Amino acid sequence: MKPYILLIEDEPEIRHILSELLTSSGYRVCEAGDGEEGMIRFEQNSFDLVLLDLMMPRMDGYAVCEKIRRTSAVPIIILTALDGEAAQIRAFQLHADDYITKPFSLALVLLRIEAVLRRSASASAPDLSPLLIWRDIALDEQRHEVTKKNVPVSLTQLEYGLLRLFLSHPHQVFTREMLLNQIWGYDFFGEEKAVNIHIMNLRRKLGADCVETVRGVGYRLGKEN
Repeated sequence: MKPYILLIEDEPEIRHILSELLTSSGYRVCEAGDGEEGMIRFEQNSFDLVLLDLMMPRMDGYAVCEKIRRTSAVPIIILTALDGEAAQIRAFQLHADDYITKPFSLALVLLRIEAVLRRSASASAPDLSPLLIWRDIALDEQRHEVTKKNVPVSLTQLEYGLLRLFLSHPHQVFTREMLLNQIWGYDFFGEEKAVNIHIMNLRRKLGADCVETVRGVGYRLGKEN
């Protein structure tokens, strides 16, 4: 069955353009004109992905994202005119999966949707790979679980993917372009700020030294003690 997308956007023209784009690209679409309507639609149906504006009447996108995350891990892509770092950090802390700023390329939106859906399918697939361990951090690929000192740590799909990549290649340095290609699933479009934010979140949850910055190059797993 074709993926079902919930589009929550208060600007009718943008909503119409996106709905036409998604429908013509083979997706099923359910539209909502504000956050409250979006939550009603979400609770009435089962969706594969949510496209979510932030600045909306009645209930803003942050509140919608937070409410969805209480009960669901459905992929959420933010579409917004807010391009500041603080806005992006808040969205990712609420476990949004991707963040696209307006004005945006329609081709880019489709590419991001495809990448997020692929990542979601991969995360839900069974994986019998061994346990990956670094210091007191363990990543169990079979259970899709991360622990620190045997205490479970909640990571987003992107954070989990980054950690898994670093643990699988402990001595390799990854540029931001490489991380976008391997984790985000699309070519480099100048979105290095998104990489920085997710690295920052990993350090906040697992320790500042879990990911090392290689100045002028990129990132790699921190050194063992």
